[in-house]
Amino acid sequence: MNVLATARHRYTTKAFDAQRRIPQATIDELKELLRHAPSSVNSQPWHFLVAGDAESRQRIAKAAQGGYAYNASKILDASHVIVLASRLDLDDAHLERLLDQEERDGRFQAEGARDNQRKGRAGYVSLHRHERKDLQHWMDKQVYLALGSLLLGAGALGVDATPMEGFDATVLDEELGLRERGLTSVVLVALGYRGEGDFNARLPKSRLPAAEVFTQI
Repeated sequence: MNVLATARHRYTTKAFDAQRRIPQATIDELKELLRHAPSSVNSQPWHFLVAGDAESRQRIAKAAQGGYAYNASKILDASHVIVLASRLDLDDAHLERLLDQEERDGRFQAEGARDNQRKGRAGYVSLHRHERKDLQHWMDKQVYLALGSLLLGAGALGVDATPMEGFDATVLDEELGLRERGLTSVVLVALGYRGEGDFNARLPKSRLPAAEVFTQI
């Protein structure tokens, strides 16, 4: 895979071919990309809901009404839609599950490594909970790291994608029962293959020149 070529080629798809489906093997790869996405202090404060049939996409489309109606067709015509959700809290139970998994995966080689990891991670959680008072925002930022992995991975696998913040999170959270699970929806990604109505496929990509976005220090 040529990463730079993928980044230059991928774009936000505006219309999907409703007749084309993504092979399950490709979806499985994208799910693994999400699972392996980076997060600050390996906090993994997320959950991903995958809608792969018409009925589940219709449920998600309930959140694309009114001022968000322009996104409904993308949700309904896509092959799959992924809801990237954030946790509402980083409680002790979640932090212990992380430590247990890290131990099973062999990350604690030195004496005291588990306790050091616990203290380090708890320090960041405390910083954002008590001092900066932005714990939810911090967790949401980790979800966007996963979003970047998903978009680049989709492009590398030849899958078109549309990330969407244009939806009613309150409606979607209620429809999917997310709050009861300690979650809230952050961003959606429609996945599939571009359709004839995708005007963005015919437009050149536009980015500011390197001289404006880099400073050598």
